[in-house]
Amino acid sequence: MALKPFIAPGARVALRSKPANPRIAGGRGEAEVILDISRLLSRSFHPAPTGIDRVEYVYARELLERMPDRLAFAAVHPAGGYYGRLNGGAVRQFLAFTAARWRNARDMDQKEGRAAVIRQLIALRPRPVPRATGPRIYLQVSPHHLDDYGQVGAILRAEGAKFVTLVHDVIPLSHPEFARPQGAEEHRKRLRAIDSFADGIIGNSQATIDALAPHLTRPLDQRAVRVAHFGSDPVDIADGDTRKVPDRPYFIYISTIEPRKNHLLLLNIWRRLVEEMGDAAPVLVLVGRRGWENENVVDMLERGEILRGHVIEAGQVSDSEMQALTRHARAMLMPSFVEGFGMPVVEALTAGVPVICSDIVAHREVGGDAPDYLDPLDGMGWMRAIRAYGREGSPERAVQMERIATWSPPTWRDYFDIVEDILEEVTASVP
Repeated sequence: MALKPFIAPGARVALRSKPANPRIAGGRGEAEVILDISRLLSRSFHPAPTGIDRVEYVYARELLERMPDRLAFAAVHPAGGYYGRLNGGAVRQFLAFTAARWRNARDMDQKEGRAAVIRQLIALRPRPVPRATGPRIYLQVSPHHLDDYGQVGAILRAEGAKFVTLVHDVIPLSHPEFARPQGAEEHRKRLRAIDSFADGIIGNSQATIDALAPHLTRPLDQRAVRVAHFGSDPVDIADGDTRKVPDRPYFIYISTIEPRKNHLLLLNIWRRLVEEMGDAAPVLVLVGRRGWENENVVDMLERGEILRGHVIEAGQVSDSEMQALTRHARAMLMPSFVEGFGMPVVEALTAGVPVICSDIVAHREVGGDAPDYLDPLDGMGWMRAIRAYGREGSPERAVQMERIATWSPPTWRDYFDIVEDILEEVTASVP
């Protein structure tokens, strides 16, 4: 998700054609919206963001533009306990600092370092919760501290607020074999809090909402529910930081290295490609940090001599580097077994880059007819597709490029129209 920079107060912005919802952004009886940014604060010292980090950032950015007079920020302290309200001006500066750091992670680390992050956190200066003068909605879009049922309840009581939350996936419960050892139990606790407190639920896909429903005791039709597909910011005209772009044809996979992402399939394919093609084999670039329970994958990356020079583990990179790596790739590969959404699919297609991805419900929902879909267990099919797309003048690749030209990407504007709609519905339910 390439992020456009945060717009500081006073800067000129393009006006939206759709007026802000009067129940949310002005007039009498409108709701105060309190956005929880605990996740961003807890990840302050990480130079590169996860997908969930990016989503929380975009919520802050977009809601500040749409409803600046009725938006407040709150967080749970990284060490535990409710921070309360955060200084609004300091939050704006923190968001600007965070976006700049993500765009140029390497340079920002050298110039600023940990001391700059600490200064940003100190400046946030938590404040007591003010007395409510109207309806309030507490909006949380990450799973941070949702596993603490008591704390969630205490926050909502302190704020006197209705609760709206975003659900990213239910994978730790639907596919516990792909989660951390305690992942299923932690997610079960999160869903208990959502089930008990959520007046509104936003799903990043219909696949996520369908997977969520069996785990709730209160049916979905007894609360406000919306499906909203994450948008993708326009790709900058400039190519970005090309320092890590290989000088040979290459494919890219953007994902944390974890079992459900199916990296092992690609590494075995690349071993076979190198055995058969030698230096004529394409390069595989892996973007993302190492996750958990990856012994076989790590062994191949660290001890697989035949893959050296042919598989590049780029790790966590800046937004500028990731944008350049994506735009020059022969295709984005995404052979994962299960997803809640599949943001790299949307981002690659938005950038005009072909996608070869696993044939799963979430990918079909967001990719439509544009990508080439393959069973995540079909190793020979993946090898054939990679060979075909790697050739200069590939007809298979050209055909997908034609499909991409007619594909309509989801936009953040449409996404936040849906968010405003659910906030309106929850506001209307306040006595």
